[in-house]
Amino acid sequence: MTWRLTSAVVAIAVLAGACGGAIAIRAPEHPPTSAEMKVLWSDPGSEPRDLFWGIGGQKYAPKPDAMYVFKSRDDLGFSAKYRVADPDGVEWSAKLGPEAQTEVLLSRILWGLGYHQPPVYYLPSWKIDRDNDVRVESEARFRPKVKGLEETKEYWWWQQNPFVGTHELNGLLVVLLMFNSTDLKNDNNSIYKLTKEQDVKAFEAPDTWFAVRDLGAALGETGALYPRRNWLEGFERHGFITAINGNRVQFDYQGRHQELISMIHPADVQWAAEHMAKLTDKQWHDAFRAANYSDGDTERYLRKIKEKIDDGLVLRARPIDEQATH
Repeated sequence: MTWRLTSAVVAIAVLAGACGGAIAIRAPEHPPTSAEMKVLWSDPGSEPRDLFWGIGGQKYAPKPDAMYVFKSRDDLGFSAKYRVADPDGVEWSAKLGPEAQTEVLLSRILWGLGYHQPPVYYLPSWKIDRDNDVRVESEARFRPKVKGLEETKEYWWWQQNPFVGTHELNGLLVVLLMFNSTDLKNDNNSIYKLTKEQDVKAFEAPDTWFAVRDLGAALGETGALYPRRNWLEGFERHGFITAINGNRVQFDYQGRHQELISMIHPADVQWAAEHMAKLTDKQWHDAFRAANYSDGDTERYLRKIKEKIDDGLVLRARPIDEQATH
């Protein structure tokens, strides 16, 4: 299944973005089938996924002692990104700075919950050769270009896609809100195609993925203009659910695209919390370890995250019109 935006819809979105307006939320005429839902989410099964190595496993991990050859640099966005090649000819996207840790962590958690993610890894330092000028770079998120896993030039919209109105889509938003993911832009949402190349045999079906990428603006404060990310003290100060009004949920969220909050209902929060509660302690710690968080910071982050999960779980016992603050 492929979701294509018409030129008219694209024009409306561009105009809305330019004017600072919200994009209208539009559900599909028919809900997705179970097979179609796998484009966005698949049940991860009863066997816990390995959240240290992630979907790519150790096979696709970057070599920490390799020399990476400079190809190009992209300074657009919050974090600078290099395109580099390793000695085996594999091309990598290396994102620098504080978003490196958060992106790897959130990618691991989303994949653990059943959402599609490309392979990503964290290196605390690495060597780059730029025109015979060799130097050591600081921390980076490394994402390989994998043969047969092709990112298309299209992206999918939160507000208009085949999954609007489903627990799986709204639950994805809830998970991101739990991590204070503050950059819910449509152009961060990628569509991948899997071909029959040898390198992607280990990756799950179907042959089209809807994935959320560029997850680095998280685990800190929320806000529309350069909020501080990967900031433990700020994350601990932020709340989660601020009120429940009928079938609507209000969140302590000041990030982009506030209209997305209107999509979320108490049952969606419950769905997300129940799935997050299935992650084992080992999975949680492996995910934080993969992103190079210290034991102390891991425990503090987990304490806050599990408080939010508990807030979602207790909605099962509350009338939906009950006012609640957390």
